[in-house]
Amino acid sequence: MRFFVLLPALLISFAAYAVPQDEHSADDMQRMLADKGLIAQLNQVRQTVTDRTSELVVTAVGFLGVPYRRGGNSADTGFDCSGFVRAMYNQTVGLVLPRRAVEQAAATQPVARADLKPGDLVFFNTMRRAFSHVGIYMGEGKFIHSPRTGSEVRVEDMNGSYWQRRFDGGRRVQAVQGDATKIGD
Repeated sequence: MRFFVLLPALLISFAAYAVPQDEHSADDMQRMLADKGLIAQLNQVRQTVTDRTSELVVTAVGFLGVPYRRGGNSADTGFDCSGFVRAMYNQTVGLVLPRRAVEQAAATQPVARADLKPGDLVFFNTMRRAFSHVGIYMGEGKFIHSPRTGSEVRVEDMNGSYWQRRFDGGRRVQAVQGDATKIGD
């Protein structure tokens, strides 16, 4: 969660300097940022985001086999799809997403299917309405989710005919300035 707080502070510090007007100014800006260690800090923030995303997927895999429960949001009682996603983001990244899949879609940024990265959210139309189901993208066309009554948290292939026909889009979770712990409210 600290990286979401650190990034705006770094960006604000950049704003104190004039925008480069030519190539020499850009080179000067690069040198100044390097001298102040800000490039290294930005690279560290980027790595932290990557690490957190990997941690999110690894954590989610640890819940394989937890039973589906409508309205469920914990391993003790079971998960529904949005409760599972919400719990994984809260536990791993420290962000509180909205409760329902359609609200999670509205609170996140669209991302093209070709640009999906592990930790992104994938949405499906499984109840004859957009964004009625959500899972966490794992990479290589796979996602983890809590699918339906009588089932349990599992990994599926988005390229399977059922999921491919119902794919509504991918979304990326991003912290909101001012309140880095709650998304979408």
